[in-house]
Amino acid sequence: MNVIPRHICDTGKFSSDPEKSYTLPAHYYIDPEIYAREREAIFFKSWNYACHAGQVAEAGAFATCMVADQNIAVTRGHDGVLRAFYNVCSHRAHELLKGCGKANVITCPYHAWTYHMDGGLRTAVGQKKVEGFAREEFALKPVRLEEHGGFVFVNLDLAAAPLAGATGSLADDINGFCGNVPELKFAHRLSYEIKANWKTVVENFLECYHCSVAHPAFVDLVDIENYRTKTYGIYSSHISPPGRPDNAAYRFSEGLTRDFAAWWLWPNATFNVFPGPTNITVLHMMPTGPETTLEHFDFFFLEANPSECERQAIHYVDGTLQPEDIGLVESVQRGLHSRGYKQGRLMVDRDRSFNSEHGLHHFHSLVLRQLGDLP
Repeated sequence: MNVIPRHICDTGKFSSDPEKSYTLPAHYYIDPEIYAREREAIFFKSWNYACHAGQVAEAGAFATCMVADQNIAVTRGHDGVLRAFYNVCSHRAHELLKGCGKANVITCPYHAWTYHMDGGLRTAVGQKKVEGFAREEFALKPVRLEEHGGFVFVNLDLAAAPLAGATGSLADDINGFCGNVPELKFAHRLSYEIKANWKTVVENFLECYHCSVAHPAFVDLVDIENYRTKTYGIYSSHISPPGRPDNAAYRFSEGLTRDFAAWWLWPNATFNVFPGPTNITVLHMMPTGPETTLEHFDFFFLEANPSECERQAIHYVDGTLQPEDIGLVESVQRGLHSRGYKQGRLMVDRDRSFNSEHGLHHFHSLVLRQLGDLP
């Protein structure tokens, strides 16, 4: 039986009461042993965002994603069924598919083994000369998959409970702000390699305490005084009335003053509706190590070719908002190594104002519960 060292699961002054709680201790963000536990207990046991359902709507379509260090492929078989597999050849483990696209068959670039889009082995060069070769033994290994709210999610735990049963009204809430999510089309992806622990990156999204200080254009885009965070089971909502159409971030028509609405879904995906034309963006924050994160920012609009307003919004995210946030979280990550810092106090007020950090406490509680460290 493996015994976890006491210092690894020491939560310090973390409290179940958000108004009295401190943050997670610094070692939760830098210790390789904690990251190894998170991979197994969190990422390999949770539902992870893979893609928009529209990206794999046609027979032969595929999309790939990472779950920590595990490469996963989602495919639409020629029988119309959507499936997910570990994205490695059953011969010598070469990676198979890259990015998104369409294919009649899956072909390994190494030794040209081919697979049907349903994962079954089609051909293996020289198989007839190999004694006892069992084709069925070498099908691609399956992963759990679920379509929910217009998106596709995967789970490496084949016994996992359905995602839909844990998300309550989330899908309906998103559609209520956005419109019909399944009808939207993928338009653009931004990618960033960030030198920070995945939790540091997620936490930055979960509070707007820093917005007035670090994001002046975003504060102009929304009505920051009425920005509110609410927590539920495995997700939280972050909603604000819109600011001025002629704000400093990007301009949108007077008649398109939809609310800013965002939802974080455990463990590491956010779904965001910005003021302006019908849209949704997905921010996916996947750890690549104890102190590194790969971040994708996917944009979905009514049309695959963005309008001028939509191009401005993409430019704002890429040129202003993301550089501001990346600078913040990378500085925090460096600071977590300081001998002068062990644990901070969460700023949670009774009114749950726009400055309140109760969304972080909700996230921290889920992390600790999944690791088995909740005091």
